[in-house]
Amino acid sequence: MADRFWEQSIEGGPQPASGSRFDIIVVGGGPGGAAAAGYAALAGHRVLLLDKAIWPRDKTCGDAVGGKSLSHVEELGVLERLEASPHFNITGVLFSSPRGDEIRVSRPDGQLSGYVLPRLQFDHIMFQRASELVLQAGGAVVQGFSVREVLFDNSANGPDPGPGMGNLRRVIGIAGDTGDRARPLSFSASLTIGAGGVHCPVATAVVQETYDGRMVDRQKLHYSAAFRQYWRNVTGATADSGPVEFHYIEGVLPGYFWIFPVGNGVCNVGFGITLRDLELHERKLRGLQEYIINEVPRFRDRFAQAELIAGSSRGWQLPLGSPRPSGKLQPRRAFAAGAMLIGDAASLVDPFTGEGIGNALLSAKLAVGHFDREAHARGFPLEAGARYQRVLWGKLGYELRNSYKLQRLTRRRWLLNWFIGKARRKAELQRALTESMISREAQATLTSPFFLLRQLLF
Repeated sequence: MADRFWEQSIEGGPQPASGSRFDIIVVGGGPGGAAAAGYAALAGHRVLLLDKAIWPRDKTCGDAVGGKSLSHVEELGVLERLEASPHFNITGVLFSSPRGDEIRVSRPDGQLSGYVLPRLQFDHIMFQRASELVLQAGGAVVQGFSVREVLFDNSANGPDPGPGMGNLRRVIGIAGDTGDRARPLSFSASLTIGAGGVHCPVATAVVQETYDGRMVDRQKLHYSAAFRQYWRNVTGATADSGPVEFHYIEGVLPGYFWIFPVGNGVCNVGFGITLRDLELHERKLRGLQEYIINEVPRFRDRFAQAELIAGSSRGWQLPLGSPRPSGKLQPRRAFAAGAMLIGDAASLVDPFTGEGIGNALLSAKLAVGHFDREAHARGFPLEAGARYQRVLWGKLGYELRNSYKLQRLTRRRWLLNWFIGKARRKAELQRALTESMISREAQATLTSPFFLLRQLLF
């Protein structure tokens, strides 16, 4: 691959005429949207892939591409490109407690746990591959497209939208423009997939009861605020393989500090915390990170000779996949007649680690798998969307519930100190931690009160 390929533009082919019809419209070209478009094109569907940005473009993130993603990047034909790009090989995870105890956790089978590489690179690889597949299958790719309206069939004979959907009918397409609002464009499809992240226009249009843009107080526990910087030459984090780091630090709890090397001596360094917990601190996100780097001795020493990469400081918010206390469709309704939501738009970010790429890729594959071009030629039915939601939550619900429990446990300073301290000395705890990296059952064990009580007493 060419040097610094991620700084190059991506050819999207000719712009389709307004009024064009497709099998599937994908709104959003990040990893989830690119995967959905790629899977759909591989299945022979005619796809319109839209994104508001023009490549090259960056995305603020922790940059980890975890083990759950590896099968998808291989299926989509991007694994070789990823490995040819500068990256960091994840061999495990390092956790530290507020007291400063550390424990390293690796997969029990010794296999690679994933990669870390800047989203500037990873998203370029994913979008370029998706564009190739979409164009080969007779579809179209449009960059710099702003969705102004989600279009609905509001006719009297339209299908029942289902409970909680207000007066909305079947989604039939989108309308928008490429910068000139005087020259609007509209496109239609049997299925529209919302993959536009936390502010996805498809999500805001079809899921009013749980995603209406209002951050009411009770919702703030289910949204994360995060801050990211890139640093060069952080002591102990300059190799091209090793563990990624999560640190729980006195003075900034609840919340966690991460150090994720991305290769070539550069690290993604950040801090994450729920919006509700952020309100408990006098400092804002940048201030909390500066406190850790400049005032906490064990990190002050590691950053003494490090260099902050100019212009890399960014903050953002994410909708966590933590279960809500009411409703069967957890954590958020992810479908409507004519539409499905994936990735961050479906609120699938892991509540414990903040990782979202793996769940975005999985949801993309599941969504495309629930579409049948012939059976759904007159529109994607509500019941097919409901099946997608059930399968999605069946795949991820167990894991997300356990991750939420782990997130809640990390709010207790004494428990963090005890657990990490004891795990350094006790083989059973070490085994449970290592197995939790590949086993849902082991993850559940870590959140069991009986297991924790036994470790505490014996």
